[in-house]
Amino acid sequence: MERSVDVLLNLIVNRMVQRPHIALVRIWLKKKADICNKCSMFKLCGQKKECLHLVASKGDSISMPPHNFSDLNGHGQRIPMGVTCIGKVAQNKKPLSPEDIKSDPDWQNRDNWAKGEHLLGFGGQPLRFKDDVFGVIAIYSRIKSDRVKEGRFWLNMIANHTAAAIANANAFRQIDHLKSQLELENQYLKEEINQARSFGSIIGKSPSLMNILNQIELVAPTDASVFIFGESGTGKELAAREIHNRSLRKDKPMIKVNCASIPGELYESEFFGHIKGAFTGAVKNRAGRFQAADGGTLFLDEIGELPLALQGKLLRVLQEGAYERIGEDITRHVNVRIIAATNKNIKQEIKQGRFRQDLYYRLNVFPIEIEPLRNRKEDIRLLTYHFLEKISSDMNRDIPDISSAGMKQLISYHWPGNVRELRNIIERSIITSGDMNLKLTFPDNEQQPLSYNPAGNYLKNKAPTDKVLTDKELNRFVKKNIQAALKACNGKIYGKDGAANLLGCVPTTLCSRIKKFNINILEIKK
Repeated sequence: MERSVDVLLNLIVNRMVQRPHIALVRIWLKKKADICNKCSMFKLCGQKKECLHLVASKGDSISMPPHNFSDLNGHGQRIPMGVTCIGKVAQNKKPLSPEDIKSDPDWQNRDNWAKGEHLLGFGGQPLRFKDDVFGVIAIYSRIKSDRVKEGRFWLNMIANHTAAAIANANAFRQIDHLKSQLELENQYLKEEINQARSFGSIIGKSPSLMNILNQIELVAPTDASVFIFGESGTGKELAAREIHNRSLRKDKPMIKVNCASIPGELYESEFFGHIKGAFTGAVKNRAGRFQAADGGTLFLDEIGELPLALQGKLLRVLQEGAYERIGEDITRHVNVRIIAATNKNIKQEIKQGRFRQDLYYRLNVFPIEIEPLRNRKEDIRLLTYHFLEKISSDMNRDIPDISSAGMKQLISYHWPGNVRELRNIIERSIITSGDMNLKLTFPDNEQQPLSYNPAGNYLKNKAPTDKVLTDKELNRFVKKNIQAALKACNGKIYGKDGAANLLGCVPTTLCSRIKKFNINILEIKK
């Protein structure tokens, strides 16, 4: 069975127009109104919500100069419901009789193009399947309508088969969509489960954390967009997941997109999907993250890394709920809730022209700011015991004891990598401790408490200073610090012996800073 409606309809009009006396065959489908501002029948349209779209046309023109009857953007490209013979067939859900056609003022006052083509007869049938009318199929003949009883029977039969084929094609499309949706949900669910198992849940009792939980309780049941701010490793994704789990969308998926980890040329495909052959390497159709999150939540992590070119397209989806796949002219509609997160100063990014202000206002309906771990020391003890229990259970080990001195060491540490770094240190310490007494294991350059700077980096054994650095001085210092870390790791970014782990930040954040400061890794390796 031909599942492509366009191919099917063109096949029908091409075959029908080959019959004697048939001058023109056309098919309109009922769709949402789209070109109202330039439609010649705009003033005749009563609802301006949906109309008949010309989707297939074939004919033999005898006028001079001849008309291009295959042009879908010419005469009759849009017809309002109830207007002209075509619109009346669609609205009444039944064909016009020859007597109706003769007395119809629309037929009596035929356009010049119809008179020039010597069109004497008209037959129109609704494309009806059960109680649904998909559109209208019409034939224009050079003999009078009352002489083609056989033709009306023939047209009715074709219309019924066409409507059934359209219904089947729509059903197949819906099945394919649901199948693709389930595959996407399963794929992303596996990814999310693995990530959730590796990080735990929101743990703590500090006033700032209690305030965040209260904010989550307030905003979760709504559909409002949420913008979560905080340094890397503070638990922005956990907050997003908690919002989703307490929302009315909790039975639908929460799909995560890490905006910093997507190659620049694949952003649009990742968000909106593509069709086979849309670009080099597009070997099959691909649904994007918006389709996967339809009905649920889309979590845009590190949204500050989103290129300006895509920010406008994202804003359109948020405002209209509509998008197109790459290489496809079909507009798709989605219903998703957006939760965005960033470790950047977005207002500064707006001033620098790297982030759209209108997108910021669209996302920032309900802002939540997560305090860094160094500002909520009360949570360190609870988090430590939580990670000790969870990681030991995952490793099938007994839970080790941590001494008072060890706990004081953790509390006095400045935690540039926040909760993520705390978990890493606990896991590393459990691995390296041979008995039931936990021996805290910091990386070689972290044996002493470290001083923190606002860029998310640290200095070994650096005493606090009252000197205030300018932005230029601070950026110069951060750049040198990153270069030193890369040199110590021989240019390696990822892994336990990589510069990101040494600096206590996630690799994607380090990659962003390397790009920002224009650091040449190849020169560092020399």
